[in-house]
Amino acid sequence: MKEQRHLHRAWAEISLEALKNNIDIIKKLNSPSTEIMAVVKADAYGHGCEKVVTCLEKECGIKYFAVSNIDEAAEVRSLCPDAEILILGYTPPEYAEDLLRYNIIQGIVSSDYANELCSGISERLRCHIKIDTGMGRIGLRHETPESCAEEIAGICCLEKLSVEGIYTHFAAADSSDPDNIEYTDRQETFITDTYDCLIKKGISLPHVHFMNSAATCYRNSPRSTLSRAGIIMYGLHPDISLEIPSGLKPVMSLRAVISHVKTVEAGTCISYGRTFKASDKMRIATVTIGYADGYSRLLSSKGEILVHGRRCRIVGRVCMDQLMIDVTDIPEARPGDIVTLIGSDGTETITADDLASVYGTIGYEVVCGISKRVPRIYT
Repeated sequence: MKEQRHLHRAWAEISLEALKNNIDIIKKLNSPSTEIMAVVKADAYGHGCEKVVTCLEKECGIKYFAVSNIDEAAEVRSLCPDAEILILGYTPPEYAEDLLRYNIIQGIVSSDYANELCSGISERLRCHIKIDTGMGRIGLRHETPESCAEEIAGICCLEKLSVEGIYTHFAAADSSDPDNIEYTDRQETFITDTYDCLIKKGISLPHVHFMNSAATCYRNSPRSTLSRAGIIMYGLHPDISLEIPSGLKPVMSLRAVISHVKTVEAGTCISYGRTFKASDKMRIATVTIGYADGYSRLLSSKGEILVHGRRCRIVGRVCMDQLMIDVTDIPEARPGDIVTLIGSDGTETITADDLASVYGTIGYEVVCGISKRVPRIYT
């Protein structure tokens, strides 16, 4: 009964069929030498880690997963005892034994960090070494591939580390700007040259990976042993200005209900701050969702919602738990009607990317921002 009560307020529908469809398309983009590493950090980008990871492993055959921290890694391990799990970011050295206990692959960001991890473990720790080729965030930073390979070789000599790969992150692979394309070319060349230098030193690692979602779509390379599929796995754009491969489908829809409908006269103010005043007689519907649910206040008087397959404008400020829309042209709108904030209704569709473009962010933030109090319903 609890789930049914939630369904009469606000909920996110997660299509596992769309997820499986997207994995099939990504597999076709990759070369036979490249496997998918599913990026499931941030609760699978807000889609719900448990169901998403289970579907990916059991129904899609995914065995590589990427997360951001030890807690996320432990959750994936509890779901997938045999999976290969990489922590892309930092784990405090005091948790090194937990990495061993859960059989997690840790990203190494510096030689100092490698030594700190070694000082706190009793057995060999699996790791991939992160190279900062131009993202400017974390990782080994060098002027030449030769000097980078030299530092990596030193890390490989540490007895308590089992180095299994190197990786980097592209800063602008989702851009069609010529300067950004050249920049990404240099990033890719640096890591592949570093890997080749390691080979010359007699160090052969199973993995070198650099493809994120954008690179998987727009510059797929057989040299990358893994493609770290993130946002495209969930059916959204790495960058809204570029097309994504045909057939990818958004995995998340967001719905709520109309709780109240009223007719207001010209001059009536709606919501906080009196930022909206009716210019004519209008029908106003109240919808059971707000910014505490992750539907941004920045959509106030800007966003649209689908009601009976037609677009209705938000009027006034989005409140913490509710918002108001103009249903003047939809006389059949009634309390209890289901409305669509993200997803399709009839011939109309609103995507997370569409919402992001309204208030100047990215689709990633929209789906990750749908709050925990919004139940995920899996279809």
